[in-house]
Amino acid sequence: MSEETTSTSSNTIAIISHITLIGWIIALVMHQNDRTSLGVFYIRQVLGLFLLMFVSSFIPFLNLILVPVVLVLWILSLIGAVQSKEQLTPVLGPMFQDWFKGIS
Repeated sequence: MSEETTSTSSNTIAIISHITLIGWIIALVMHQNDRTSLGVFYIRQVLGLFLLMFVSSFIPFLNLILVPVVLVLWILSLIGAVQSKEQLTPVLGPMFQDWFKGIS
């Protein structure tokens, strides 16, 4: 596989992982066939954002604060994925990479 094809594939995986939980699952399956550092990077980042959103949904007051924050972090992550850059989510990104390092 050429470098350009691999780059396009990893960029596609990174972007698809941002599109709902179903998109994340599709990206994870696609990543199994074409493992790239960019793909796994964004699979980990988005999993962390999805879990943060899920947990915050159970705490009413915290939900009012975290939903807009997670939305902004998700947009920043998506911008990094579109640009094919491994851009850590502010504050939580290094933790997401560490917590989910089992996903490779």
